[in-house]
Amino acid sequence: MTAEERRAAILDILARSAGPVSATRLAGRFGVSRQLIVGDVALLRAGGAAIAATARGYVIWKREAGPLRQVACRHRGEDMEAELLVMVDNGCTVVDVIVEHPVYGQLTGALGLRSRYDVGQFIRRAQAAQPLSLLTEGVHLHTLACPGEGAFLRVKEELAAAGFLLE
Repeated sequence: MTAEERRAAILDILARSAGPVSATRLAGRFGVSRQLIVGDVALLRAGGAAIAATARGYVIWKREAGPLRQVACRHRGEDMEAELLVMVDNGCTVVDVIVEHPVYGQLTGALGLRSRYDVGQFIRRAQAAQPLSLLTEGVHLHTLACPGEGAFLRVKEELAAAGFLLE
């Protein structure tokens, strides 16, 4: 299999997958190193593929119907799960987290959280690392893909009630 064929196959696997696919899994599938897969994905992205790297693996972002909105939040690290659950419980997908770093500028981490299960998996992985919001005293943005404007308004209302909404 040529490198071009492998990259086409990676795109096909990601397009058909119901969830994230890890570089390790792709490497095993093709009998190559994980680092080679990381390079393949970088080349696919450079060529315009809408591939995002999440903590659980690679996904092709499929734009959902409904508004794409951002919400500014601030909370302690131990409140991260409660914040994310407000968003997914109201039907929104947490697309990413964004912080403004004083040296590097905007840093964005892809999340792709759609359900309580996704949030739980993310929180378990996050226990081994520090959240990006630690760099900004808890201040961060989330991009949300919402099923409608009403869902976004409910998220804002519940985040405000919990003391997480930065206004």
